[in-house]
Amino acid sequence: MASRIYADRKIVIIITFLAVGFIYLLRLFYIQVIDRSYTLSANNNVLRYVTQFPARGLLYDRFGKLLVYNEAVYDLMVVPSQVKNVDTAEICRLLEIDKTGFIERLNRAKAYSRFLSSPFEKQISKETYGYIEEKLYRFQGFFVQPRTLRKYPMSIGAHILGYIGEVTPKQVENEIYYKQGDYIGISGIERSYEKQLRGIKGMKIRMVDVFNRDVGSFEDGKYDTAAVMGDDLYTGLDAELQSYGEKLMTNKRGSIVAIEPQTGEILCFLSSPGYDPNLLVGRVRGKNFALLNEDPVKPLLNRAISGTYPPGSTFKMANDLIALQEGVLTTSTRYSCQGPASSPIKCTHNHQTPLDVYTAIQQSCNPFHWLVFRSIMNDENYESVKERYDMWRNHLLTMGFGRSLESDLPYEVKGSLPPSEFFDKVYGKGHWNAMTIRSLSIGQGEITATPLQMVNYTAMLANRGWFYPPHIVRAISTEKNLTDFTKKRNIISINPEYVDVVRQGMAEVVTQGTARGAMIDSITVAGKTGTADNPHGKAHAVFVGYAPIESPKIAICVIVENAGFGATWAAPIASLMIEKYITRNVKRKEVEDRMINANLLGN
Repeated sequence: MASRIYADRKIVIIITFLAVGFIYLLRLFYIQVIDRSYTLSANNNVLRYVTQFPARGLLYDRFGKLLVYNEAVYDLMVVPSQVKNVDTAEICRLLEIDKTGFIERLNRAKAYSRFLSSPFEKQISKETYGYIEEKLYRFQGFFVQPRTLRKYPMSIGAHILGYIGEVTPKQVENEIYYKQGDYIGISGIERSYEKQLRGIKGMKIRMVDVFNRDVGSFEDGKYDTAAVMGDDLYTGLDAELQSYGEKLMTNKRGSIVAIEPQTGEILCFLSSPGYDPNLLVGRVRGKNFALLNEDPVKPLLNRAISGTYPPGSTFKMANDLIALQEGVLTTSTRYSCQGPASSPIKCTHNHQTPLDVYTAIQQSCNPFHWLVFRSIMNDENYESVKERYDMWRNHLLTMGFGRSLESDLPYEVKGSLPPSEFFDKVYGKGHWNAMTIRSLSIGQGEITATPLQMVNYTAMLANRGWFYPPHIVRAISTEKNLTDFTKKRNIISINPEYVDVVRQGMAEVVTQGTARGAMIDSITVAGKTGTADNPHGKAHAVFVGYAPIESPKIAICVIVENAGFGATWAAPIASLMIEKYITRNVKRKEVEDRMINANLLGN
């Protein structure tokens, strides 16, 4: 009986071992013959994983002109653990570096990883790559990875187009898409539309022999993935107008921003002094960035969206709108002006008196607008000056002052429009009134705005009380794939009939008032000059306007820093820009030459 039980157990054990062995054989067959993916792990030391960087999307202007394209460059990559018997002298000669530089680069790569590839030398030109490729077999552990850099055929729009640079460790940590050595949009459109522009990475797995020579793709490319190019962006920019504006602002500090009122599309966006965007591309980027950053005229500063200025007299219409809406001003209201003898706010010149609102805008009368502001701050429909100020401020917020305009541009500054609590803190509750904050009546004091906000305010007036968020990109991927900014229509808190009053006054500014220098044959222009006080030197020249009056196609803001009266410099520059945009030609060559050749940097 016992021997029988023993025989049965023996059979069970034998069958069990045979079954397990058979299963292992089947699994081994599957691994070695059917599923080749395990070969990747087994042969990792002879396979090279090469990231296929996608080309970034292209940028076009509103007429289809190419603004930004890509040019091929190459990164020399290194896997430190595979570096053996390298001809150091030869690689140093090809890269134009010394032995110390070689060691520093290799140590940096080792600090990142001894077994993963990282950049040894970035952005090698096509010419240098040609020399390296011939001798790459002598540099075991090194390989070349292609990528692209941005190129700017017209060398314009540096501040609006932006630039790209290497990702930071924090960006690598926060988003799985990026690895050390990748590039990302840092400013302008490149930053705002990074996800659309960057595309999708691909991967190629290559087989490499013991001499570091590429001997073909692994498994005939079965495991390769192709890179997908980023989306093209179609902007509202007029490249010709942008280039012309940059020419007009040569040797001047300031900004020009122009918008198509009916759509909110930005036609021109420049900050001056500017720079050639090609300077911040490739291996010279670091050196050029340092030079630009140290330049005393601050070419890297984006004055159009980050510069804040007192709006000066261009702000007077905003006070008129609020007073008309609140019923403390009518078209029949008249105030007198004693010119430079006026008090507490003087007028810059003598003119007819008394004035109505139309003539006050036309002549840019300071005392009239001080009295308008006082009437708002003394409005008996509100119990306190705090309530009146809050009402005034809320109206201005709807016009786009003191807040973000929700544009598609990064680093948008809100400007300054302090709440009533600010004055409570400065002067004490109940201890401030219209007289205390009277500078606000003429766009000075605590209020500041960016050129983008000021041109948006002008576009709102052109539209009789509404605006779309100003934006640079009109379509993504194709010209038909429009962005949705037109779904964000902003309607101000002022009735259109009161906006018409201000619009008439702005038309008279150009035909009979302070901006006669902005007149253009056959084009009706409405505008307003401004002279914004500057505590650091000469006043800034300001002009805002739109044209044609009957059906506005362009709204514009021009600021020339330290240039004095807006009528002298800002208004003529704006009129030339308007003429250029609407007619595509400028006939007033004398005015053009005077603006282009003027050097105001010393002011």
